[in-house]
This record gives sequence, structure tokens and C-alpha cells, in this order.
Amino acid sequence: MIRENLAEVRSNIAKACEKVGREPSEVTLLAVSKTKPVEMIREAMAAGQRAFGENYVQEIEEKYAVLGDNADWHMIGHLQRNKVKYIIGKVSLIHSVDSLRLAEQIQKEAEKHSVTVRVLLEVNVANEESKWGFTPDETVEAVKAVAAMPNVHVCGLMTSAPITEDAESNRVYFRQLRKLFDDIKAMNIENVDMQVLSMGMTGDYTVAVEEGSTLVRVGTGIFGARDYSKLQ
Repeated sequence: MIRENLAEVRSNIAKACEKVGREPSEVTLLAVSKTKPVEMIREAMAAGQRAFGENYVQEIEEKYAVLGDNADWHMIGHLQRNKVKYIIGKVSLIHSVDSLRLAEQIQKEAEKHSVTVRVLLEVNVANEESKWGFTPDETVEAVKAVAAMPNVHVCGLMTSAPITEDAESNRVYFRQLRKLFDDIKAMNIENVDMQVLSMGMTGDYTVAVEEGSTLVRVGTGIFGARDYSKLQ
């Protein structure tokens, strides 16, 4: 099932790219494996998938202990400052930097370990009260502030668009974030390398690709529905 689902998602990404004149190689598929067992991750890896997104620090620790660097781990969920220390050196990218205080904590832990941590700033582009992140108006100044932290490297932006039955309704948000991404890129801010635009999930990733996403986060579309009762 997982192999077939991956093939279908990759095909959909390729079709979305073709529609707007992009190359499929421009888009990274991140398999969101939160709540899924290592066996399912291994099955996805056997089908050629390497990048996996996790929402919970405890799960990253447990899965990293088994699979290590054989998988490329991304932290995509809300990250509490007191848990940053547990994922330094385990994840290649933190998508969910949603406050300067969190960025400062990442800087502190990265400096301790003499490493540079790659991050995305999370933008609450739809201004949803239930979501974390900087508002679009706050984002440029936030990027500049984080860029001043020597052990934190800003690599782009991320958003979680509203959950909707109609993927087209999120096009406006993806378009808005792409413009913000391009505007910041044009500023040539030191210690900022705007390469990753993380937007689009199972319900709307093809629209996100059409609007310029360079990384889509697909979980249910690959692994099936999640059982949240497995989480404490």
C-alpha cells in the first residue's frame, strides 16, 4: 500500500509541475510519519523515500534510536523550547520556528554543540487563531532577527494552510507566502538562504506545488489515517 501511495503522490506532484512548467526535481516529498511505526517507515524507505517529518520530539528520539541517519528527519510540529536540546544533531531541518524565543533557544543549544541548525520560519499566513507562527507582517523582521544568530541558518518559510475540503481555497494563502518568500530572497540578507518553501499537505499539495512550493508534507496520503490513541 505504501509503495503504491508514494508512487501516486509522486505522480501527482509531477503532473502539478508539468501544469505550471516546473521540474518535479524542484519539489521534495516529505513523508509525515508521526504516530506511524518504524516498520512502515522502513517500507517507505524500501520504496525510495528518505525524508520523513515528525511532529513530536519523543517520536524523533525513538525512531532515530532505531534508524539513525539512514532517514532524513525533519521537525515539523510545534517545538517547545525545553525540548530543543533533544533533537539537535538528529534533524536536518526544523520547519516550525514560530517565535524569536524559540530561535534563541535553538541558537543556545546549537552553540553548545558547535553546530549550525537549519530552520524555516513558520508563517501563520491565514491568521488562524488556532495556529502558531509569525504573521506575514512580522516575518521580514523576524527573519532579520534570526539571521543575526550565528548558529541558526534561515533556509526559508513554512505554513500550514487551513484544513479544507476545497484545496483551491488555499491557493490564495500559498500565493501570498510565495510572494513573501520571493521578497525576502530578493533582500539578500546575510545568513539567509531562501531555498525551502514548505507548504502543502495531503489535501492540497498539488495546489501548493502549482503555487511554488519546494517541499510538500504528505502523511495520510502515504501512510493512511493516523491512530492518535497511540500517543500519550
